[in-house]
Amino acid sequence: MALTAVIIDDEPLARQELLYQLQSAEGVEVVAQGSNGIEAVELIRMHKPDVVFLDVQMPGLDGFAVLKKLLDKKADRPQVVFATAFDQYAVRAFEVNAVDYLLKPFDRKRVLKTIEKVRARLAGNGAGGVDTAGGAKLDALLKLVEERTQPAKANSGKVVVRAVGRLLLVDQKEICFASIEGGAITVVTRGVEGESNCRTLEELMDQLDPEAFWRAHRSFVVNIQHIREVVPWFKSSYQLRMDDPKKTEIPVSRAQTKRLRELFNL
Repeated sequence: MALTAVIIDDEPLARQELLYQLQSAEGVEVVAQGSNGIEAVELIRMHKPDVVFLDVQMPGLDGFAVLKKLLDKKADRPQVVFATAFDQYAVRAFEVNAVDYLLKPFDRKRVLKTIEKVRARLAGNGAGGVDTAGGAKLDALLKLVEERTQPAKANSGKVVVRAVGRLLLVDQKEICFASIEGGAITVVTRGVEGESNCRTLEELMDQLDPEAFWRAHRSFVVNIQHIREVVPWFKSSYQLRMDDPKKTEIPVSRAQTKRLRELFNL
């Protein structure tokens, strides 16, 4: 039997791209498409698909809100595959809780691998069976994401930076950006450039205000308040010129272009 799927994404081009990938895969039937969270809930209820490919960031009812509504219902739930343009919380949470995800732009091999995972899970649950283990993992995912997106209650607002042979306590509002290269994280302010004790950018992000800091690229975290200029680059890409002394230019990954446009209404 064909695997039935529903695609939910507010970007028409993203829907078309994923539709093409799924249609070219053997044994997958896309039964419906939607552009927002409200449509998602209705289409899932109506079609009862085996799997829903769900965009994380949508206006109004986002992917997580849709997931909450699905979890609230006692009916069988479809397998959920998130489509995301690299979110600082989501991808890490998916990996921990074994909920599958696809990064934009979609990679054919990754899509095929995801389909295999969905088939394996459905086979493990039995035809028409309720995925109780998957439901527990989705509950855990929601809890983790909600906790991580809450403002830090006991955060001192300070970040330790090792510079000029000393350990400096830097107010995170002063940080222009941080970057990682060769396993070392560099933190840059207008007056100081040094190394963080954190091992990964994700670990550093845990100490920072998620409303002010943005993972513009896999290798860069920027303070939105210290972006001096958005520079159009080739092939509809962008770079950020920061207000540090060197006027550093930081690339915006293709996956984060949508977020950039949302931030500055481009």
